Amino acid sequence: MTRLVDPFGREITYLRVSVTDRCNFRCIYCMPEGGVELKSHSDILRIEELARITNIAAGLGITNVRLTGGEPLVRQGIITLICFLSEIPGITDVSITTNGMLLPRLASRLKEAGLNRVNVSLDTLKSARFKEITRRGNLKMVMDGLKAAEDVGLSPIKINTVVMKGINDDEIIDMAMLTKNHPWTVRFIEFMPFWNNGWEMGSNYVLPIQKIRHQWDGNFYSRSN
Repeated sequence: MTRLVDPFGREITYLRVSVTDRCNFRCIYCMPEGGVELKSHSDILRIEELARITNIAAGLGITNVRLTGGEPLVRQGIITLICFLSEIPGITDVSITTNGMLLPRLASRLKEAGLNRVNVSLDTLKSARFKEITRRGNLKMVMDGLKAAEDVGLSPIKINTVVMKGINDDEIIDMAMLTKNHPWTVRFIEFMPFWNNGWEMGSNYVLPIQKIRHQWDGNFYSRSN
C-alpha cells in the first residue's frame, strides 16, 4: 500500500478536515465582528464527498481524523459525517475542535456516532470577558459542554487557550488549575496577529510561550500544593 510520507521521511497518519467556514462566535483574534464572506453552498463539499476523501486518505495510511471549521458543530449533517468516518476501515480516531457552545445538547449524539474526543477552545473563565473575546456566546454553556463531553466519555478532553497580553494573561494559572480539578488537558497557544483580524498592531498582544511557561512554572505548583 502506498503511504503518505513527509520530506523528513515521517509517515503521515493525521488528517484535518475543515467542514465549514461558518461560526456562531466572532472571536476577536479570529475574524472581524461582522464575520467573513461565506462560501456558497455549492462551494462546500457535501458530507458524502468529505467521507469519500477520508476513505481514500485511509487507504494511504491515515488513521486519525480531526474535524474543524469555522465551528464544525454548526455544519448540517455533522452527526452523519462522524458516523461515516467512524466506519471507515483503518480510521481509529475521530476527533473535533469546537468552541463548545453546542456540546451540551450534542455530546451524547456525537459519542454514539463514533466521535472519540474533543478539543474545546476556551480563553477565559470570566463571563464578561468571555463575551468580550467571543463577541457572543455564553461561558456557562461552554462549561456545561465540557462536563457533558466528560460524562459521555469523550476522552481525552483538551482545552485550547489563546493567551493575549493585557487581555487574559492574568488567567494563565486559573486555566492551568482546571487540570487539578478535572481530567482535562489545558494547552496555551501564542496569539498570532494577521492582517484584517482587527489586530494590525497585534504584536502588542503577543505573549511568547516562554513567558507563559515561566509564569506557569513559578505559580502552578505552589497553588496546587
